[in-house]
Amino acid sequence: MSTCRICGNHQTTKFLSLGQTPLANSFLKAEHLSDPEPRFPLDVVFCNQCGLVQLDYVVAPEVMFRNYIYVSSTSQTMPMHFAAYADEIASRFLESRPDELVVEIGSNDGCLLRALQRHGVRTMGIEPATNLATIANAAGIATVNDFFSGRCARQVQDKEGAAKVIIGNNVLAHIADLQDVLSGLDTLLHPEGVAIFEVPYLVDLLRKDEFDTIYHEHLYYFALRPLQQLFESRGMQIFDVARLPVHGGSIRVHVSRVGAGFEKLPSVEQLLRLEESEGLSSIETYLAFAQHVDRMKRELTTLLRELKASGASIAGYGAPAKGNTLLNYFEIGTDLLDFIVDRNPYKIGMFTPGSHIAVMDVGTLLKTQPDYVLLLAWNFAEEVLEQQSEYLTRGGKFIVPIPQPKIVSRVDRIASLTI
Repeated sequence: MSTCRICGNHQTTKFLSLGQTPLANSFLKAEHLSDPEPRFPLDVVFCNQCGLVQLDYVVAPEVMFRNYIYVSSTSQTMPMHFAAYADEIASRFLESRPDELVVEIGSNDGCLLRALQRHGVRTMGIEPATNLATIANAAGIATVNDFFSGRCARQVQDKEGAAKVIIGNNVLAHIADLQDVLSGLDTLLHPEGVAIFEVPYLVDLLRKDEFDTIYHEHLYYFALRPLQQLFESRGMQIFDVARLPVHGGSIRVHVSRVGAGFEKLPSVEQLLRLEESEGLSSIETYLAFAQHVDRMKRELTTLLRELKASGASIAGYGAPAKGNTLLNYFEIGTDLLDFIVDRNPYKIGMFTPGSHIAVMDVGTLLKTQPDYVLLLAWNFAEEVLEQQSEYLTRGGKFIVPIPQPKIVSRVDRIASLTI
């Protein structure tokens, strides 16, 4: 058994093993398809003391994040989400002093900071991926190319002063040394400042069988209770929390120093009670989840094989990291999917890790009109179905794999729009 990285408890229990898999964002060029492909164990454990769900094995962050090909601005959904998010931050925490500093940890290409700048907010990004930091700086979004840490926080604080707001979106789960993150927060956060973190929510992962959100970059699968314990260990409190639909279900936690003047809102206790009712403190909940994953594997692979046997052509839509967890654990390769399409220019012309399926431009769907398309980017289902209405009108069908395989046709799409 491994040791919990929040509470130090030695009693953790493994409940799901997704095998030895390649890194979910390690896409391959054609000339490297025959090269040895590094694989790492993808096992998930539950801490019997604090309830944290986490990966058993940690891949060095320099391997995963120095060159990163997930770009926030690629989809339509995320810029819209960040625009509303920026409005809320500005009105709720910066209305009286819009010139206060806002720092984003893991700022990607600067999508959220760009939205905040429209409010006249002074911003600074911290982004370890050199390619993304370069894009952001070229667009006028000041970005430090580094991993967030106590050392990095001191450097930013010395140069820019304390931050009134620190933001981390889908980044907290990426960092193995959470105590170093807290040290950085303690250094950089203004005494009356707020830190806001968005993380995928464990309740949604379990309810919707979202096992494919498990990959090496995501070291943690957070519920509110272990997060609360983490921040309280450094004299901080979660004073508000909100549930969000983004990324299959997330929570946005608002953190301040104890005594900073932020009253703890009822939302915190409400979510803690929900987690207790969902059985998040019991290992039996997670063992049942693992059984559901095996059932999904049988159901989806059986469907795809039957469609292929009938002569149907099948492609994939989206090459997200989560899709590669599904493809590798379900052992879906070029025998079942002819190709995958994606909007991200960094992935087009590449091949998926492990399964080695070619990634092509989205225009390939209408050029080839496959009979079925497996929607690997299911968290953007509404956006994708809207964009691909012509494909559906021509008789194409999407297969939504999560939480159970569902075939969606034009008729289904029209019905969903009229509800």
